[in-house]
Amino acid sequence: MREVDATIVRRLDSEVPLVGQVAHYIISAGGKRLRPVLLVLTCNALGCQHPQRHNLAAVVEFIHTATLLHDDVVDESTLRRGRSTANEVFGNPASVLVGDFLYSRAFQMMVESQNMRIMQVLANATNVIAEGEVLQLMNMHDASLDEAGYLRVIRSKTAKLFEASCRIAAILADSAPDLEEACAEYGQSLGTAFQVIDDVLDYDGDAAEMGKNLGDDLREGKATLPLILAMKLGTPEEAQVVRQAIETGSTTELPRIVDIVRLTGALERTRVAAAAQAERAVAAARALPTNEFTNSLIELAAQLLQRRS
Repeated sequence: MREVDATIVRRLDSEVPLVGQVAHYIISAGGKRLRPVLLVLTCNALGCQHPQRHNLAAVVEFIHTATLLHDDVVDESTLRRGRSTANEVFGNPASVLVGDFLYSRAFQMMVESQNMRIMQVLANATNVIAEGEVLQLMNMHDASLDEAGYLRVIRSKTAKLFEASCRIAAILADSAPDLEEACAEYGQSLGTAFQVIDDVLDYDGDAAEMGKNLGDDLREGKATLPLILAMKLGTPEEAQVVRQAIETGSTTELPRIVDIVRLTGALERTRVAAAAQAERAVAAARALPTNEFTNSLIELAAQLLQRRS
């Protein structure tokens, strides 16, 4: 990962000062680097030391960072990872355009792999993520969104890049098709569990630990799984309170909604859904060679359920 971080810093270089300034601001904000970690860890699990692995790990981090820059503009977010968002510091135009720079730099770098399959996987993933973002935008303030619709968004918007990171490792390792699919399944399931737990923390987290404002999802009118299940499990009156908050984006009833989400059992049911995805990830990882790196992938899926930020 030190080599990945060095690659990230080196490839952020630009003759336009503002590009480097904004890009370094968000890249250095203390993110988990989870997607590049997955790519490198999966390579190691497969016994692959391909010289392109660090470059491609940086590529997936650039694609992810570009989506964050654009996300924060769309969501009008002011806080990420415990500090002001790039759009809050540098303004919306700079954030959008530097996000574009990171996408285009990622595509320059992926071409260096000279592997058409890898370029296909990354190009497809980037397109699916963009579709997921638009789908989420269409679903804003829609209290009728069901669990299937919710999962469709997060599998596109979040899990797709997890899946691509693990699949790329398998391609670099020249793995058999069934092993490549197991890696991709691990990534998709892990990414889905990651986002479901993220949505739990919006109603059961601590703002200082999470580094973002509690209730942000509600303010943005996002019908996440805790709210979908609360409307399903609660009384008609409770469902109406949640429905109205989603439709208006009002957080004035946030304390009551947090109580509804907890008391109806929606929060616990959401955690169970995340655990089911984590178990799928573990089952997929067991198809990989048995070694300390595969064990780390399995442990990562288990730890994900305990995350607080």
